[in-house]
Amino acid sequence: MRIGLLTEGGYPYVGGEGGVWCDRLVRGLDRHEFDVYAFSTGQAQEDAGWVELPPQVQRVRTAPLWVAEEDGVVHGRRARRRFTEHYGELAAALCTAAEPGTAQQPGTAQRRGTAAEPGTAQKPGTAEADRFANALHGLAELAREEGGLVAALRSEQAVRALERACRAPGARRAAREARVPDLLTVADHLERALRPLSLDWYEEDGLGAVDLCHAASGGIAALPGLLARHFFGVPLVVTEYGVRLRTHYLTRPDASPAVRSLLAAFHGLLTAETYRAASYLVPGNAHARRWQERCGADRAKLRTIHPGLDATPFARVGEDRRPEDREKDEEREKQEKQEKQEQAGPHTLVWLGRVEPAKDLVSLLHAFAEVRAAEPGTRLRIVGRPSGPEGEAYLGHCRALAAQLFPDEADGPHAVGRNPVSFEELGGPGAETTADVHAGGTVTVLSSVVEGFPVGLIEAMFCGRATVSTDVGAVVEVIGGTGLVVPPRNPRALAEACVSLLRDPERRARLGAAARARALELFSVEQNVAAFRGLYLETVARTPVRRPVLDGAGDPQPFAAPAEAHVPGHWTEPTPRAVPTWAVETPEPVTETVR
Repeated sequence: MRIGLLTEGGYPYVGGEGGVWCDRLVRGLDRHEFDVYAFSTGQAQEDAGWVELPPQVQRVRTAPLWVAEEDGVVHGRRARRRFTEHYGELAAALCTAAEPGTAQQPGTAQRRGTAAEPGTAQKPGTAEADRFANALHGLAELAREEGGLVAALRSEQAVRALERACRAPGARRAAREARVPDLLTVADHLERALRPLSLDWYEEDGLGAVDLCHAASGGIAALPGLLARHFFGVPLVVTEYGVRLRTHYLTRPDASPAVRSLLAAFHGLLTAETYRAASYLVPGNAHARRWQERCGADRAKLRTIHPGLDATPFARVGEDRRPEDREKDEEREKQEKQEKQEQAGPHTLVWLGRVEPAKDLVSLLHAFAEVRAAEPGTRLRIVGRPSGPEGEAYLGHCRALAAQLFPDEADGPHAVGRNPVSFEELGGPGAETTADVHAGGTVTVLSSVVEGFPVGLIEAMFCGRATVSTDVGAVVEVIGGTGLVVPPRNPRALAEACVSLLRDPERRARLGAAARARALELFSVEQNVAAFRGLYLETVARTPVRRPVLDGAGDPQPFAAPAEAHVPGHWTEPTPRAVPTWAVETPEPVTETVR
């Protein structure tokens, strides 16, 4: 099978989002061929280069989303008229789509101003969805015929079409209130979002040659898959470990109401079209699945497949030890444990991840103050790097808070004490790995207020460690009954859960063993690859691609693939053609050779 893998800011770039998951998927499905179509998000990402690609990756084609190169295409009068028509229809769909926060029942008119039910998201009406899809396909066909739309999407013609749609009768109030700066902002965003339309990927030897398109995320990454389905009938599978539409709703808080409304309408309609066209939607957890359903996804298309992690690096810390090595490992672990206890006290809480405000280390430090009062000698290791300037500032704030809550302890007036909270980074002295950090801890703690799929928690489960987590994102789904879960932003509950585990070693051992067994069953690379292998086969079996059979000159051969050829049976098996013996045997010469 030949698969077109579609990514945005991820694989095959070094350090790309979701790159590790894509790499494991490609390497695990070594019997398939992969063509990677990737969007880059910045010059730094392109300068960093690619990861080492396995041999099953046959081709890689990339395009930047952060800059648009002039293609020199000049449209004639007819092409400009077509562009104005299609772009105007797309803008009209944005201006008349249901406002965020209102609900619309299928087959009924939208009653403006009606409040949505709690927990529901925007669901565009059928008329707006069809209008948007037709306009999008019309622009794609125009770009394919004319060689691109870069100049047209940047033109004053596009801004005027958007303005006419906002001023037309029936436009929503937020659209009617858009001013010139708002129109320029929205037009600029649409130009960046529609850049994939101008690519040369949509040819018979490009995405038309694959058997299946797999978008590693929703949003812009899925747009080439939509066009491949439109032009060639290639089936589309979309994986969303984080719902892009939800991410968009949480961004641009400082924009004007008109900008937020129009951009929310665009991303909502693009998501609705993606969900409608996809053969299957693959959420990574129940939290993402609920969001997809609220955004209009058909439940019949949903297949939950959890991300797969490599359990091998954590096998030594877990229970996968060979009998002949058990005594040696136990002796070494006993010695390491004794050394750690001499240096760090009887118990150690471990937090591992990216340092940023969403991880709520402030609540963790306040909770640790209560843990320290109940269990003197307990230490806290905060291991991780800050994420950007905001993370650097937050790390400095946490260091100052730790120094205030836990002044240095000393045995005497002339001794130097040390803080029970340590801030560290992986790869430091001793070159510790993630498994080593979990191995040196008694309990692993997660204190986040916002969390998607908690990979660090799964790593702790692979190590057989008991965990205390806050009830956010997909934490409860991951933990099941193998760890303690407390409300977020509640230091007292977090402290009580940690103390209960620190005082009960037998319970810690039971929870750790159960957590490792659950992680191996649900979150391993093997289960992830096997699930996608089956989904690929099911998708192609349900939506086979029909391509014309061409002769040597490249012309289509009519009736070369009869209808019965698509039905399994003995007639689909090639049979040897009867050949007369005189055409096989070497004929005898009819005349004698002249000497």
